[in-house]
Amino acid sequence: MKKEVILEGLDCAHCATKIEEEVNKLSYINSAVLNFITKTLSIEIGDSSRVDEAIDATKSIVKKLEPHVEVREKNNYYKKVFILKNLDCAHCAGEIEKEVSNLDKVRDANLDFVSTRLTVLVKNKFDLEKVSKQIEEIVVKKEPHVKVISEGEDDLHEHDEEDFDKKELIKMGIGALFFGIGIIGKFSNAVEFTIFFIAYILIGGEVLSKAFKNILRGQVFDENFLMCIATIGAFAVKEFPEAAGVMLFYQVGEFFQSKAVNNSRKSIKELLKIQPEFANIKENGELKKVSPEIVNVDDIIIVKPGEKVPLDGIIVNGKSTIDTSNLTGESIPRNVEIGDNVLSGFINKNGVLEVKVTKVFSESTVSKILDLVQNASSKKAKTENFITKFAKYYTPTVVFLSAFIATVPPLVIDGAIFEDWFYRALIFLVISCPCALVISIPLSFFGGIGGASKNGILIKGSNYLEALNNVDTVVFDKTGTLSKGIFKVTGINGLNISNEELLKYAAYAESYSNHPIAVSIVNAYNKKIDENIISDYEEIFGYGIKVNIEGKNVLVGNYKLMNREDIDCTEVNEIGTIIYVSIDSKYSGYILISDEIKSDSKQSIKDLKAMGINNTIMLTGDNALVANKVKDELGIDEVHSQLLPHQKVEKLEMIKGRMKSSSKVVFVGDGINDAPVLAMADIGVAMGGLGSDAAIEAADIVLMTDEPSKLVKSIQIAKKTRVIVIQNIVFALGVKIIVLLLGALGIANMWQAVFADVGVALIAVLNSMRVMKMR
Repeated sequence: MKKEVILEGLDCAHCATKIEEEVNKLSYINSAVLNFITKTLSIEIGDSSRVDEAIDATKSIVKKLEPHVEVREKNNYYKKVFILKNLDCAHCAGEIEKEVSNLDKVRDANLDFVSTRLTVLVKNKFDLEKVSKQIEEIVVKKEPHVKVISEGEDDLHEHDEEDFDKKELIKMGIGALFFGIGIIGKFSNAVEFTIFFIAYILIGGEVLSKAFKNILRGQVFDENFLMCIATIGAFAVKEFPEAAGVMLFYQVGEFFQSKAVNNSRKSIKELLKIQPEFANIKENGELKKVSPEIVNVDDIIIVKPGEKVPLDGIIVNGKSTIDTSNLTGESIPRNVEIGDNVLSGFINKNGVLEVKVTKVFSESTVSKILDLVQNASSKKAKTENFITKFAKYYTPTVVFLSAFIATVPPLVIDGAIFEDWFYRALIFLVISCPCALVISIPLSFFGGIGGASKNGILIKGSNYLEALNNVDTVVFDKTGTLSKGIFKVTGINGLNISNEELLKYAAYAESYSNHPIAVSIVNAYNKKIDENIISDYEEIFGYGIKVNIEGKNVLVGNYKLMNREDIDCTEVNEIGTIIYVSIDSKYSGYILISDEIKSDSKQSIKDLKAMGINNTIMLTGDNALVANKVKDELGIDEVHSQLLPHQKVEKLEMIKGRMKSSSKVVFVGDGINDAPVLAMADIGVAMGGLGSDAAIEAADIVLMTDEPSKLVKSIQIAKKTRVIVIQNIVFALGVKIIVLLLGALGIANMWQAVFADVGVALIAVLNSMRVMKMR
């Protein structure tokens, strides 16, 4: 049985490692994994009857090691995603989300207007059916024409939307014909009224119906009601052509706005269509297409030329060239062969590949990427939250002003004509819907996140995308971030022992570690390791290794380890990572290991400075000589060397302490060893997250390749998104305010008012999608 507990208040990464080790020592625990970022301890218990005992033992261990940490069992919620087909009212979307969130059985609800996805969390899976019915009732009450369908079924309903569009266009076309006849011909008042009224009903019948139904449900101030009042008012003051024409203009604008939003949605869906549709497995000697979701770990799948790799795995037969652009944004194909890892979403270009599956579909890279991008809208930017609040006050304010204009001036101004001021008030009503902002701003951020994912950059929320605009300081880890992290032994210096012997002891000591430096030493030794001669192995966190090899006590690690164990040793000043070796308490020499700087690191630092990033800082565990060499080579402003993991956290705290409150600090690391620092930074950026679960989970932004230049690209996308958001806000509010003033002065007419509503919204939506064009 598996159980998850939350360790509230856990703030020490080293202590987290100790807790994990202690829990793993319990005899009835198969495995225990502690995620420091989410503070979640996942325990697999061999005997289900000992669950309570395991939880109690875990609590005792935590209390002993970290007394202030509170242990509580994690609540597991069940998630259901619905698609609200034909949802075209951003204001109604907000009301639907609010009502669904207030349902008894619902833990949380988030409705993304851009993708029309309603994500609901319930406490018990048996409540899903009841909640689904309640959601349908809420949606039908708010928006009767909207269909509620489960995610995955939306493609089956595309033809319904097309048929709906055709019917609406036919009705609109006939109405436009009557409108044209009324404009061209010369008729009596009664006939003219009849012609324009027929045109009005054909064109605006749906608007009238929605407004009437909404009034019955107590929803008054929506755009359907406001448009009806405005156009009926135009009939009342005998402006027949304007009443029908304005409704025609409004409906045409709404139609094109709806098409623009739907096309934007489709563009984003196309962008995310990296999910494989099938997997080929061998069954009775024949290939069979199956859903990737039913394939198990260790199954062998066949990937033919031109097909997407359906699941993460290792190639066991064949070689080919693969296109990784869906995940990384890189256009250059990659050659793969037996033993190489391939990820779901890659496209096989030529040879046939046999792949051994390493992860089930729900845990595969492509599933995690899709989940991240689609759920990014739940973390809203400050601008989005501001617009949502602004919209709540904007409409009632303009409606109040409309009522004021219609009633007060005719009473207080001598010679004022009621019909004239009433007409001016109608103009205010038409402009009182904030759709241009409510639709286009979230769409801009969603487009920015989608465009970033196309470039191999995963941004977990529009709040992080917006925050990138305020970055003042970028803090880099060195190894694997600015450097390649591919270490090689470039020097061996034995004292009173041969270089071969020194390398042997170091390789045996490092043989249990998978750290890149340890691997480089074992690779340099290049002989079989006899584990029988190794005993009393102990890894000392942040220092190195203590071990007994063939009866000799061996220490292998950094200079701090030698000091800690009172070994008489002189610190070596050479460029590279120095591994010191002691045998039986005597210093025996050192091994020099070098790392290579990435090709785009220098240009990335230069580009960041050109973009106005004032401070670039590097934190590293390497010695000062190596750190300063890298600093000078790349043009970094500041460096802190010889840091243990917890000291990196302390340095970041110091850096944040000297910053202005409005400025943001970005930390860029590998997402695994730097998890505590990633969590502490204003924006944590994991480098090289391709296939790394830890990186995807730990960071706010994941760069899917090992290129620092992706950070520059993400800031460029953020800046372009902000420009488009500002353009939409200034344009939408500017036009509305100008037309409101002109309307109040009697200069603007209702045609211009409709443009200030649907016309502006359409232009803002089209402008929003420019952010997806970045290359």
